[in-house]
Amino acid sequence: MNKKMLGINVLEEAKKRISWSFDTFENIYISFSGGKDSTVMMHLVMEEAIKRKRKIGCLFIDWEAQYKLTIDLIQDMIEKYKEHLDIYWICLPFLTTNATSMIEPEWICWEKGKEEIWVRELPKECISDYNYFPFYKYGMTFEEFIVEFGLWYGKDKLTGCFIGIRCVESFNRFRTIFRDKSCYDGKKYTTLIGDNVYNLYPIYDWRTEDIWVYNAKFKKIYNKLYDMMFQAGLTIHQMRVCEPYGDEQRKNIWLFHIIEPLTWGKVVARVNGANTGSLYAKDSGNIMGNMKVTKPENHTWKSFAKLLLDTMPIKTREHYKNKFAVYLKWYSTRGYANDIPDLLPNDTGQEDNPSWRRICKVLLKNDYWCSLLCFSPQKSSAYERYQKIMKKRRDIWKII
Repeated sequence: MNKKMLGINVLEEAKKRISWSFDTFENIYISFSGGKDSTVMMHLVMEEAIKRKRKIGCLFIDWEAQYKLTIDLIQDMIEKYKEHLDIYWICLPFLTTNATSMIEPEWICWEKGKEEIWVRELPKECISDYNYFPFYKYGMTFEEFIVEFGLWYGKDKLTGCFIGIRCVESFNRFRTIFRDKSCYDGKKYTTLIGDNVYNLYPIYDWRTEDIWVYNAKFKKIYNKLYDMMFQAGLTIHQMRVCEPYGDEQRKNIWLFHIIEPLTWGKVVARVNGANTGSLYAKDSGNIMGNMKVTKPENHTWKSFAKLLLDTMPIKTREHYKNKFAVYLKWYSTRGYANDIPDLLPNDTGQEDNPSWRRICKVLLKNDYWCSLLCFSPQKSSAYERYQKIMKKRRDIWKII
């Protein structure tokens, strides 16, 4: 898709989008992470809120395993804009992926019963009461929570949630803006997520360079963690601020022991595989499934996939088998009735090329929700029922 130049700069356009949002939505809140994009977006939104003398919500999901520098930035931003914010600093147990280990492929932040090994103590400002939100369920996923929070905060009124994502960051973020979806008033930088609740992406067309030009030109406060990352050798395009163990996030987990050694000592003790992830997450090859992967001699990719499955704990193995059964069944009705190919050109990237090598890459990457096979995370509340259904289906299909 070619870019359409409008003859104005991205800052002016972002301000127009934010102003329109304030005119349009009765309820407004910000989803804030402490990252560079989220912080710039918050500065811009708060500028409009102050101008209008309006108070808005601010949602911060605290993943427990976070840099102290990020928490410092969160506190600075809250202090700066406190007169115009209703703060929801969330420290509740959420289930999320741990792509550094097949033994513990998921973990729960702020997990009950593991207080002694938490990376940080609960902040005084936080919401940690399990009963605070009527919709909260212990161990629900982030994806489930943010939708339910929007509906709860909106109270059936037209509600907008500002989110600081940019299209150039990833293909998925590009799709978030430009895919066919339900928008408000035809504006592609809005996405319907629930009854009368829309996500708003005012800086979706900013480049990474635009973020830092804005910070420098207007002398805005930002997360000093980025300065440390730059000193550690990262480019401005490689820097990420988020919880450390996920599929994409693990590539920068090694930075913890360089930037914040004391935090790293707790991060590495918190979940299985964190130290392995820090050592090998950037390497190409089979250890973490990055870039080019290889199979053992005298193995096909199919037999290698089955070998990898056999080495996994039963629970993890059955999870992957359920996913692969759906994948293989789907392709059996789309030109691959006997089986998918052992390998195809370009079958390890985003292209829709089914193969057993692609399945091996999923296993080597610890891609728990099989995003490489175009699956999405499932709701935790429905997962147990899904497992029972899939057991019956696999018995009928006899695929894997």
